[in-house]
Amino acid sequence: MQKCRKTLALFLAVWIMLGCSVAALAAETVKPPVSLEKAIADTGAYLLKTVPDPQVGSIGGEWAVIGLARAGYKVPSNWYEAYYKTLEAEVVKKQGVLHDKKYTEYSRVVLALTAIGKNPADVGGYNLLAKLGDYNKVLWQGINGPIFALIALDAGDYDVPACGDAQVQTTRELLLDTIVKRQLPDGGFSLGGDTGDPDLTAMALQALAPYQERADIKAVIDKAQNCLSNLQNSDGGFASWGMANSESVVQVLVALTALGVDPNTDSRFMKNGISLMDNLLTFYVPGGGFKHVADDAGPNGMATEQGFYGLIAYQRFKNGENSLYDMSGAKGPVAEQNSGTAARSEIAPGVKAGPVIYPNKTFADTAGNDSREAIEALASRGIINGVSDAAFEPDRTMTRAEFAAIVVRALGLPPVNDAVFTDVAATNWYAPYVGTAYARGIVKGTSETVFSPASTITREEAAAMVARAARLCGIDTGMTDAETRDMLAQFPDYTTSSTWARESLAFCYKEGILSQEALNIVPQEAVTRAEIAGMVYRMLQKADLL
Repeated sequence: MQKCRKTLALFLAVWIMLGCSVAALAAETVKPPVSLEKAIADTGAYLLKTVPDPQVGSIGGEWAVIGLARAGYKVPSNWYEAYYKTLEAEVVKKQGVLHDKKYTEYSRVVLALTAIGKNPADVGGYNLLAKLGDYNKVLWQGINGPIFALIALDAGDYDVPACGDAQVQTTRELLLDTIVKRQLPDGGFSLGGDTGDPDLTAMALQALAPYQERADIKAVIDKAQNCLSNLQNSDGGFASWGMANSESVVQVLVALTALGVDPNTDSRFMKNGISLMDNLLTFYVPGGGFKHVADDAGPNGMATEQGFYGLIAYQRFKNGENSLYDMSGAKGPVAEQNSGTAARSEIAPGVKAGPVIYPNKTFADTAGNDSREAIEALASRGIINGVSDAAFEPDRTMTRAEFAAIVVRALGLPPVNDAVFTDVAATNWYAPYVGTAYARGIVKGTSETVFSPASTITREEAAAMVARAARLCGIDTGMTDAETRDMLAQFPDYTTSSTWARESLAFCYKEGILSQEALNIVPQEAVTRAEIAGMVYRMLQKADLL
């Protein structure tokens, strides 16, 4: 009996060793053949070589323009202008009609124009945005029509254009409602059939990403992410129509980065230790370009263009920059032509304007409140919440954790759960907001290891945090000692403020973020929810982020 046990133990030991060796060998076979930086550099060069004269179209056209522009890749001086002139000539020749049925053509062109700082509402005298105002024509192609219309409109935060000839006028809520209602029981989306397709599911997530703070949209997003996780292959990749391919991987990668999910580390999208990025780079062709499927002899045009912008989506995510399709404050190659871009030249990576996701949001208990406009503007963007659907409780105090969440949402920063403080557990709802606000220098702890998330925030703390947020928005918050003293001297109690907070208080009073009509600062007093809303609202106005 003892001999049998020894034999069994030896067998198990050998089996475990062999298993580890096989796993190690499997991991070695999918080791990325090139670094992210080199893949971007070489594929960008390959794109410029194969697309020397960009045209209007899905290959050799807009996707190449979008990828290179969002990468900030160095291109020949007339490359973008050549594309624009070609597009303009095409639009004029066709009297503003690029296609009479496929309205994703307009969405794709709008994205390219936004990326290079051109105005899609005036191309040769034609408003290409207006096409997206006809809901029935947008929907003609199926669910991908509303998906890309919403992506295009949100890319530049464009108003939905009125379309006089439309039987049904497009609205953002109508586009959102259409997408949400097309979700399948498995959580996915598809052009047809009753099971989710990775490409369409990922594209739907790309469109829904700006609205993820809405509880109803978040539920849809969560189900769709679970569907994608279930669809992912054992090698970290995805298959569409039964064929493993690079483009499907790219669409999922773009979706996850738009949602603030790291596709290279999130456990839901790691299979056998292989990530999405690991899998995508197995399609990379040395010297530049991407294959469509593994058996291709060389680079494929569509796969290369999509592979490139997939790499850029991930690079932007890692650098804390706006997602691929979030082009608010874009610094494109001709960004000087974008209204408002120059004013945001110092804006920090990742800071962006938030779209309206709850139109006409009101609260019964804010009527007559001086901060009502601010409260409603922030609530409509999901920046600040009520204590219920109907009540805001404007005179209630606010905790340090609640403020961290508000300011992170206000700046459009993706929450990252970086553990810093011992009293902020990873499971706390506010942990990602505190981690992000701390990492961006907006908040500090009450000690090196303690944040005191449940403590009420004081007026001087709020002023300091708002001033730090303003700096990220590109606003010069600097005040000399003399300017600080002169500004605060009008308040008899300014000497009761903490020395570290005085410059921030002076800045907030100087810029009207705090009202100079108050008799005293009362710096140590707990600030109200209404007052916080007013401060954040006025700061965002100064930064042109509303």
